[in-house]
Amino acid sequence: MNSQMRITLQRWNRKPFVAYGLLGITGFMYILQEMLGGSTNQWTLIRLGAKVNELIVMGDWYRLFTPMFLHIGITHLLFNGLILYFLGIQLEMVFGHWRFFLLYIFSALAGNAASFAFNPAVSAGASTALFGLFGSTLVLGKLFPGNPQIGAMAKNFSLLIVLNLVFGMFSTGIDMAGHVGGLVGGYLLAYALSAPRAWEKNRKRQIIFVLIYVAVILIFLAIGYTRYASIIQLFN
Repeated sequence: MNSQMRITLQRWNRKPFVAYGLLGITGFMYILQEMLGGSTNQWTLIRLGAKVNELIVMGDWYRLFTPMFLHIGITHLLFNGLILYFLGIQLEMVFGHWRFFLLYIFSALAGNAASFAFNPAVSAGASTALFGLFGSTLVLGKLFPGNPQIGAMAKNFSLLIVLNLVFGMFSTGIDMAGHVGGLVGGYLLAYALSAPRAWEKNRKRQIIFVLIYVAVILIFLAIGYTRYASIIQLFN
């Protein structure tokens, strides 16, 4: 590999292309929502993959992932998009590209699984994944001991987490189960994924957190399936 190619790859690796890609997909899906009937139209949301507990029980398991790319109204989109832009870029630079991607996707899975278990309403939004990003910031100080900048970032986001949770408790239409589930998922995943070059040093701890994460997801799914399978049987 010549020096010019190496420099080009290094510059590319410093770009937060995963965060940009997620923003692009989210923006595209919003445009598609508007074209198909509007982002606040419930049938459009359901058609494109919003979380509907009864449909998940009936086999639409993809609805545990797809809601993260849908938003209800332009304000919802802009608020979540700004958080993904500012926080996502920072965390992608900290965790690395593929770790950040897994953190985002599987935090959303944890949040949507919790919503499936405890929230009967149709829901959509990237908040499940974003709260996972918030949860990961609580671990940064332990993953990067001795780094004052990362430690300061972790403290700042801890306050933001508290404010968001309090705001959600006193607001209507907020999927608190999804937010808390995403937060827990992101916290566990940050330990499971760890930091670049730290896997070999902490393999046992990371395997333990992977198992805890899987157990939490299975518990949420079992609760949701038990609740909604019985409801569906009543109408059959």
